[in-house]
Amino acid sequence: MSVTTALAIYFVIWWVVLFTILPWGIRSQHEEGDIAPGTDPGAPTLPRLWAKLAWTTVVSAVVFALCYVVYVYGLVSLDDLATLWGVLG
Repeated sequence: MSVTTALAIYFVIWWVVLFTILPWGIRSQHEEGDIAPGTDPGAPTLPRLWAKLAWTTVVSAVVFALCYVVYVYGLVSLDDLATLWGVLG
């Protein structure tokens, strides 16, 4: 796998994980009972974006490492996936 391909795959995994992690631990202004004037009551009070970016990077690295090991050692082939999905009989 080339470096460019690895970076592209990591980039895609990172964004998918980011959108998975974003809702964790969010409490809205309505839930907290402290609504700032002129804002939506559903807006988060404390989004903690830096912590979420750090967690996203760590989780993405683990997922990418697992995918890389599966690819390098050939643990799953395209034929295996096709059989799993019922494409090949």
